[in-house]
Amino acid sequence: MYKNTQFAWVIWAILLWISSFLVVAAQLLGFNIGVVGFAGLLVLVAIAFYGLTVEVDQKKKTVSWWFGPGVGKKTLNFEEIDSVSAVRNSLRHGVGMRISNDGWVYSAAGFSAIEIALKDGMKYRIGTNDKDTLLSSFPEALRKQPEITPTPSDDDLDEESGAPVKKRKDPFDFH
Repeated sequence: MYKNTQFAWVIWAILLWISSFLVVAAQLLGFNIGVVGFAGLLVLVAIAFYGLTVEVDQKKKTVSWWFGPGVGKKTLNFEEIDSVSAVRNSLRHGVGMRISNDGWVYSAAGFSAIEIALKDGMKYRIGTNDKDTLLSSFPEALRKQPEITPTPSDDDLDEESGAPVKKRKDPFDFH
């Protein structure tokens, strides 16, 4: 069984930054109900999103992940999964739980992640600081191998030098 919790230092940094404005508000307004209520809300968010835990149970044939004490918990059976692959998130994927054009994203910190593609087409990106061990905890049949770049054909070579020609991507090709 694999289990790893990644501390959400990015979420905590954002909460600390917001808290600095709360300190200024408390100095200017005093400790009224609004300031105290907002401080309580920040503490609840810090507790709920302190880290992202990923668990792969080979005996039960399941993978689960959740934030903090169980916020946004999701469990999948291996039978539902089409493939699992290593990916790299970008800044647009952000931190926390969100839906993106790549499917659901669960991330605590950093850009390292795995992508779980389900047989029904849904995808999940789960951030991790232990990508290689996490990938190896899945059955070999589910792990997707990186795509091999094909060798250039004669149409892709420069006629004079024989060097590969860099082709520009069509800006209107949305596939």
